[in-house]
Amino acid sequence: MSSMKLQALIFCSDEKILRVLRRVLSDLEIVFDHCSESDAAIHKLTRQRYEAIIVDCVNPQAASQVLRSARTAPCNKRAVTIAILDSQQKNTKNASIDLGAHFVLYQPIVSERAKTSFRAVRALMKRERRRNTRVPVEIPVVLAAKDGSQQRIVTSDLSEGGLAVRPAPPAKSAGPTTVTFTLPGSGYKIECLGEVAWTNSTQQAGIRFVDISAEASAQLKSWLDSYAPDLDKDDPPVTCKLTDLSPGGAYLETAAPFPAHTKVILSATVGANQVRVEAMVRVANPEIGMGLAFLQETPAQRDQLNKFIQTLVSSEGALPEILVQPEGLDTGDKEKLASEAPTRDPLLDLFRQKAALDSQTFLAELRKQRGPSPEASETAALSQ
Repeated sequence: MSSMKLQALIFCSDEKILRVLRRVLSDLEIVFDHCSESDAAIHKLTRQRYEAIIVDCVNPQAASQVLRSARTAPCNKRAVTIAILDSQQKNTKNASIDLGAHFVLYQPIVSERAKTSFRAVRALMKRERRRNTRVPVEIPVVLAAKDGSQQRIVTSDLSEGGLAVRPAPPAKSAGPTTVTFTLPGSGYKIECLGEVAWTNSTQQAGIRFVDISAEASAQLKSWLDSYAPDLDKDDPPVTCKLTDLSPGGAYLETAAPFPAHTKVILSATVGANQVRVEAMVRVANPEIGMGLAFLQETPAQRDQLNKFIQTLVSSEGALPEILVQPEGLDTGDKEKLASEAPTRDPLLDLFRQKAALDSQTFLAELRKQRGPSPEASETAALSQ
């Protein structure tokens, strides 16, 4: 398995924008195809895989057609999408939401600012490609349905996000099922929930992991690294500043936020202590910051969250180092926001109700939600 360069498609007819993008993508070792006509871009999207699709939205109708084609093309439906908007659209957040883009860049496109944004883009491009890269291997697997029935099958390949098996599970296995297998060589046993993502005419099926623990995920990544050393290495985590914290979520300032529906690992280092917690991006304000909802669906996640918050609360004034690593895009098909916070949480309520506001209006609401001072707001939230 050989490592290939990340590939992007640019739909743009503005030479100034193209010049900046060419320089930035070259510095980040991302190769690209360029199309100035929407028909040509759509033609390429149906025939070639790209990790990112960059669209100049000077013509919203043409931009929408290209982005829609990317989402419907089987080979590009998980590509990271970037919309380039006019600076006058900076306070109309719905424009990027309506287009369905993950990231937004505003004109004029300045090289250094664009490179900062594209570092986050590249990190997510790598994560998505790595997560979906399959390593051929035959491993015995046990599938256990809710009714207690079991099926023993064998994998044909394995990835961070799931596995392919033969024969395909019966139709009655539709819905979450317990997947159990042992990683060869390491002896580590993985047990998690999975669901059938696809089947084909040769009796193969793809099973997507839907609830794999952080420890099992780390063990699987380590195993894949040892069996497929040419897999892309993840980019370094993004450094952020914590400005708001509650039992259910946090707001982080960063010039390169990840888009909504990105699952992330948040690490906090205070002195010699480092704790990690899983979260989902719920609000993304381009070039400003992002709002995260902590995932609390399993006992392990809740335990990690308690450790995370206690570490921050007991830091005695020490400034924590906050790092964020993307784990991949969530399709948004299964929102679990209700399970992220078992009790009412003002910060999460803000993310739920105000996410569609433009960035400046949202930040004004965030400041209002803090109360008399950020410190008072944080202490009150943590004592709930």
